[in-house]
Amino acid sequence: MKLISKTWFGLFAGFTGAVIVLTISHFSSWGKDGQPAFTVSATPINRDARLGTSFAPIVKKVAPSVVNIYSTRFVKERLLRNPMFNDPFFRQFFSDQLPPDGGDHERTRKEQSLGSGVIVSVDGYILTANHVVADADEVKVFIADNKKEYTAKVIGKDSATDIAVLKIQAANLPAVTLADSDQLEVGDLVLALGNPFGVGQTVTSGIVSALGRNGLRGFNQYQNFIQTDAAINPGNSGGALVDVEGRLVGINTAIVSPSGGNNGIGFAVPINMARHVLERLASGGKVTRGYLGIMPQDIDADLAREFNLPDQNGALVSDVMPETPAAKAGLKSGDVITSIDGQPITDAHSLQLIVSQISPGTTVKVKVIRDGMGRTLNITLAELPGAESTGGNSDNAAAAGGGVDALDGVTVADLEPQVREQLNVPAGVTGTLVTDVSADSNSADAGLQANDLIIEINHQPVASADDAVRLCKAARGEHILVKIWRRNGDTALVRFLSVDNTKRAK
Repeated sequence: MKLISKTWFGLFAGFTGAVIVLTISHFSSWGKDGQPAFTVSATPINRDARLGTSFAPIVKKVAPSVVNIYSTRFVKERLLRNPMFNDPFFRQFFSDQLPPDGGDHERTRKEQSLGSGVIVSVDGYILTANHVVADADEVKVFIADNKKEYTAKVIGKDSATDIAVLKIQAANLPAVTLADSDQLEVGDLVLALGNPFGVGQTVTSGIVSALGRNGLRGFNQYQNFIQTDAAINPGNSGGALVDVEGRLVGINTAIVSPSGGNNGIGFAVPINMARHVLERLASGGKVTRGYLGIMPQDIDADLAREFNLPDQNGALVSDVMPETPAAKAGLKSGDVITSIDGQPITDAHSLQLIVSQISPGTTVKVKVIRDGMGRTLNITLAELPGAESTGGNSDNAAAAGGGVDALDGVTVADLEPQVREQLNVPAGVTGTLVTDVSADSNSADAGLQANDLIIEINHQPVASADDAVRLCKAARGEHILVKIWRRNGDTALVRFLSVDNTKRAK
């Protein structure tokens, strides 16, 4: 399923930063408990070193680890009857050449796309961007170093961070060394490697232009991007962003460009974030995210003055959901969260990211300011309700009965009371909230939009995000009928949408 259930924001924390705090400079993970074996080097680069005259030694070290990814999907389409087939004059001369069904028939069209990936373990684990393989029925990996092509298994996909994990059956592969992306600084030199426009492996250079980029519209939900001016173009997605020691610091994922080509504003998912996804997908096929159960907000100058705060750092708790970890631990509306387990909280976004990287069930020390006084609460995080990550391909699809992905590219959430009030949803209306719709999805083509409420799927009532996921998994046929409620200014609309359900049919 591509329909992913998430809570609205209470807290649906994304994730970033180091998955663990690295206290030694270099070590290898040996793949215990089903984890892939990869090497991590956490030593910061020497920023006082004199620059050489060539990046060739770095490229020779890293290039064998960067692969080309070819994804294929099979799309069934119905060809309609040619009106001439109904003409008696035409039929008397060509009836023996007409198709037996009179012209209406179905054919399967193959679509292919290009991307890049990075080998992160000697036994065949590969990181790439989720959008490179999101709709693929078949994924091939070509390793230029040994001139071999492999069929890859999709271990798991996480659209929220745009990271996917592939696995090929091979050994002794040239795995890249992972850096600690928290050690990056603006101005550090970086290289981008990938397969832009399908021309073949290409290397570009630049600097880290910014860190912690977020709030970008149209991108994946959880953002903590490394911004770089190293040239990134279509086909670079999923490729490597490395430092001057040839260590992987990020997975290239997106660009900002009116023309579709490089304009010097490219983004990469920090490797610490990608590694977090890799470890969870490899071990359990699911990315679990921590959950506090609050509505946080940023602090401006006026709020800082009203709450008698020394500055605008921290996340203000505007509301606490009942029966959540935050409520049970005594967190209150009006509290200002300043740190979690020693990690400083600068705003609501940083709170969201930090909470998400902590495993559910973990008890954390949360420092807050309440009525001008500091205090510490111990809160045991729960798992983000309704969150699902898309698992692998082929084997899982067969076990599910071979169905297709209904409402492909749609993200939904439970309708929280605060959101109901914000959208002015009447008390008698129940459904699940659409939080995101991929622009290139069948659902977007049918007219589904963010902030729509899905109230029925195939005439079955929808009361929660889990209901929507369940009904979509059970959906069959070429179309799925979706009934929605939509706020339209001062009025509300209820309408039916017919969504093509053959996008990934074979």
